Amino acid sequence: MEHPYRSQPAKAFWKRTVPAYHPLEVPDWYTRRFSIDGARIATAGSCFAQHIGRNLREKGFAYLDAEPAPAQVSPALASEYGYGMYSARYGNIYTARQLLQLLQRANGTFRPTEDYWIKGDGVVDPFRPTIEPEPFGSVEELRAVRAGHLDCVSGLLRDADVFVFTLGLTEAWLSKTDGACYPLCPGTVAGVFDETVHAFRNLDYTEVRADMEAFIAGVRDINPKLRFLLTVSPVPLAATATDTQVAVATAYSKSVLRAVAGDLVAAHEFIDYFPSFEIITSPFMRGYFFQPDGREILPRGVEHVMSVFFEQHPVPGGKASVATGSAASDADQASFERDMTADEVREKIKCDEELLSAFAPERNA
Repeated sequence: MEHPYRSQPAKAFWKRTVPAYHPLEVPDWYTRRFSIDGARIATAGSCFAQHIGRNLREKGFAYLDAEPAPAQVSPALASEYGYGMYSARYGNIYTARQLLQLLQRANGTFRPTEDYWIKGDGVVDPFRPTIEPEPFGSVEELRAVRAGHLDCVSGLLRDADVFVFTLGLTEAWLSKTDGACYPLCPGTVAGVFDETVHAFRNLDYTEVRADMEAFIAGVRDINPKLRFLLTVSPVPLAATATDTQVAVATAYSKSVLRAVAGDLVAAHEFIDYFPSFEIITSPFMRGYFFQPDGREILPRGVEHVMSVFFEQHPVPGGKASVATGSAASDADQASFERDMTADEVREKIKCDEELLSAFAPERNA
């Protein structure tokens, strides 16, 4: 009997894709929808997106940095002030709502009422509260720096050919006054939480999809050629504001984000999806790419993800990676098989969400 499954390739079958290979050799993760060769690339998103941007920059892609550090500033100091994290100094953008409002703030169509938080003797920007190690000395200084930053964002969105965005969270903290979306709950790192002013919202599929569609349409109004490469962060939530256990909350969040990403790709031919989430979290990987805490991604995980990416997007002037689908080294296989008992040095990234761990109660509290 003839039916559609008879014409499906080997990659469509678990038996031919997973048990037939060592986990580090599993092939066919990704086939690019379009080339990024020579394209000017901008990145944004949750913490894992920092790895993607760093690799693109180091490998010689046309990576955009619209807000570079001053020439006299050392790399270490520049990192403390949020330079080089992404293509502009907006810090981590965890939700689709944040991304949409960044565009709206940059083009002047949205001016949040609550535009500064008190911290100690100074003030911080509620929309990038950890971008600098110390608070601004005055509201006027904060607003002047922010205006320059938003000008850089406007230029970036006009100039980019490809926008890489990593979806990270659905949980958001909003202003009841005007709907402004913050990357962190007010009162955690700065400001004061006020339940009459601030509200928690766990964004659902419809909301995330609408926010992404609005961002895509808005930015393509000013840059019609812009294409998008979406990923979903494989990093679990550090904490949840819901009444569910944190792993359950993580499953909800990632499921919604993955569904939105998939439907956006199906709806728009100028959007591609790269499966960093699936590569890291698939059950047959046995947690090999996670630190012992089950949350942080080890450098070898980032390297494996990027090897899959560069297999389809060859490094400029170099060759495509052949790490995926080829024989894993003996050392790799031995490392995969043994139990992991010690931390590996992790690549330094800035993750605001980790700060929430400081508020965890004692285990028996």
